[in-house]
Amino acid sequence: MANNLLIFPLLIPLVAAVIQIFCRNHMVVQRIVGAIAVLANIGIAVWLVATVKMHGIQLLPMGGWAAPYGIVFVADMFAALLVLTTSILGAVCLFYAFASIGEEREKYHFYPFFQFLLVGVYGSFLTGDLFNLFVCFEVMLISSYALIVLGGTRIQLRETLKYILINIISSSFFVASLAYLYGSTGTLNMAHLSQRVAEVGQTGILSVIAFLFLIVFSLKAGMFLFFWLPGSYAAPPSVITAIFAGLLTKVGLYAILRTFTLIFYHDTGFLYTLIGWMGIATMILGVIGAVAYRDVNKILVYNVVAGVGLIGFGLATANTAGIEGAIFYMLHDMILKALLFLLAGIMIGAAGTSKLTQMSGLIKRIPATGWMLFVAGLALAGVPPLSGFAGKLLIVQGGMERGWYAMTLISLAASLLMLYSIMRIFMLGFWGKDRPLADERKELSDDIYHEWASEEGHPDLLPDDREHLLDYRWSMFHPKRLVGAASVLFVLVIVIGLGSGWVYTYVAEAASVLSDPSVYIQAVLGGGK
Repeated sequence: MANNLLIFPLLIPLVAAVIQIFCRNHMVVQRIVGAIAVLANIGIAVWLVATVKMHGIQLLPMGGWAAPYGIVFVADMFAALLVLTTSILGAVCLFYAFASIGEEREKYHFYPFFQFLLVGVYGSFLTGDLFNLFVCFEVMLISSYALIVLGGTRIQLRETLKYILINIISSSFFVASLAYLYGSTGTLNMAHLSQRVAEVGQTGILSVIAFLFLIVFSLKAGMFLFFWLPGSYAAPPSVITAIFAGLLTKVGLYAILRTFTLIFYHDTGFLYTLIGWMGIATMILGVIGAVAYRDVNKILVYNVVAGVGLIGFGLATANTAGIEGAIFYMLHDMILKALLFLLAGIMIGAAGTSKLTQMSGLIKRIPATGWMLFVAGLALAGVPPLSGFAGKLLIVQGGMERGWYAMTLISLAASLLMLYSIMRIFMLGFWGKDRPLADERKELSDDIYHEWASEEGHPDLLPDDREHLLDYRWSMFHPKRLVGAASVLFVLVIVIGLGSGWVYTYVAEAASVLSDPSVYIQAVLGGGK
């Protein structure tokens, strides 16, 4: 039976974005419409999780055309949990943006692009066929191009060009892979693909196609092929980086998890071992970058990379514990990485720079931010009873069951280095001698001054005017409102950790569908439960 409410997570932000475009000169209206949309989507997402829990996988064949002939939307527990997490992140980041994004970006359609980005993310999680996954990817990416470049600073323009080029290349590979797959199987519906690949066996050309999909999704997720990610994610304001770190890389990981557990699960030898090594290499390179840099944004971006590697390693174990751990850690990682970037935004706003060498003593100005960052660092490392513990424990169990002892130990060592990198931000940024505003005026370098001037919409101010710019920046800085928005995610980190047994029941149900593709196939091709 079709469930028409499945389209609402896409329809609500889409309608909100169109209304916001027509209200270009009415920022208050745009904010109200955006707030209503994200809050409504939280309600829809809660309903979706509850419905899947009670009644099983939900379907929506568009136009009444049943799979595999028509477009079908599918919500199993994995997709429903991701939709709920996306809704919460979207709401928190939007309210954070109200107090931080600035009028210049608001005037150039920040809110509509934000809503279009959510449309692409929701669509990627809910679609039941690979071509529509490609379409939703493109909607998400086009919106992200605009969000990165909004503000027009030199760094943003440079990184946007690199970001667009990489994604155009990966999208081209995506289309080519789809064409080869359709030519080999005659379908792009995921459930039907699983059935067809099982019938003919995953050998020869299908293994090559699976490898191509792995390259495409790894580029988008930043797993091993992440060379484009540190610069692109560090360029825009913190709230945009938070939504990217929380959602964009996770859509790529979702695609890897879905395709390699539903369609290309027959070759657990070469391809899964390759994913495992790619995950380990990503973790190692990620923590090396996190330890090496002295810039808050760069340290957090490399922690995003390391987290992607750990989730990939969980999938590669190809056992129940590893897949459960990958799902659990992915949900935790979406919330935690967004929280870290929101907290970093408050730090940078208070210190006026993202460079740790020019920060100190922030604990007196923003104590709540400092202590939230400290606890978030513990959660990142998997210290019990915080949210990162359960997922990491399951991944370690999966690695041990697979017999990958050395790789499992590397993942544990990487967790310690993640913790070290966050604690270094805490120690250098929040402790030490307090720096009054008068000192900042004296020590403000010309490079940082010009960067601020451009971001604040005053590129023509001369260095002698730096005091005016600092006063302006402080007048626009609202740490209490920013901390209020970020604290929602902080509470979730605590709640997920303390209630990990309750969360695990949902994660186990999500993993059971990924571990047994016949459940998904029967639900989609059999018309739903």
